[in-house]
Amino acid sequence: MKIASGFAAFILLIGSFSPLPTDAHPRHYYEEKGTAIWEVPTETKWVAVTFDDGPSGTYTPEIMEVLKKHGAKGTFFVVGSRAQKHPDLIREMVEEGHEIANHTYHHPSFTGISKQEIVKEIGFTAEVIKEITGEPPTLFRPPGGVYNDIIVDTASEEGYMVVMWSWHQDTKDWQSPGVNRIVDTVLQHSKNGDIILFHDFGGNRSQTVQALNRILPVLKEDGFQFVTVSELIEKHPKYKIIDDFSG
Repeated sequence: MKIASGFAAFILLIGSFSPLPTDAHPRHYYEEKGTAIWEVPTETKWVAVTFDDGPSGTYTPEIMEVLKKHGAKGTFFVVGSRAQKHPDLIREMVEEGHEIANHTYHHPSFTGISKQEIVKEIGFTAEVIKEITGEPPTLFRPPGGVYNDIIVDTASEEGYMVVMWSWHQDTKDWQSPGVNRIVDTVLQHSKNGDIILFHDFGGNRSQTVQALNRILPVLKEDGFQFVTVSELIEKHPKYKIIDDFSG
């Protein structure tokens, strides 16, 4: 499955954004090739809430309870070594309609990483997820949001769409900035087709849980529907889904 798009990228310069290594093209280069996305422009009120670095035996279940409470589905970019420790939690995610995506096995720094290392990190996690769920993942997010030709092209060759996040929807919840700041980041900049970044591992994520409890009902009242990243991609009329990763 490969995603091809013919629209010009719409670049938002609001807030923080993913690191751009010197050997990387501007994001629209990858968006137009259909190998990476930051958001999905659409006239319909669809958004995707995503969670990195888990699962956590403590905070992931709490986040899932909040999602269930508000009728929302999420996309969890899991670290393979942590997924191995919580297979029942991964299966529960799938049963509740959430999406499981690849976020490497060890969560290494991707700055200067080799193609061989990328293949190993992606491959190990794919094996773990497939063993637990019966299905291999099709979405990949590089640690730290680091991207360049080697990272994106290698992921594409391995059968993945690289999924980043909307630059204006980086909650920075991993820094524990305060519940109000997390809430304001999301609600003040919400747009159709956003991919919102949260974390469910890496310290005390109670602020994330509390913020979600405030964010989701407000967005829902405003007419937004919470879908997985794959659903967001597939529902967009300007994207064409084809079974070909060869480019």
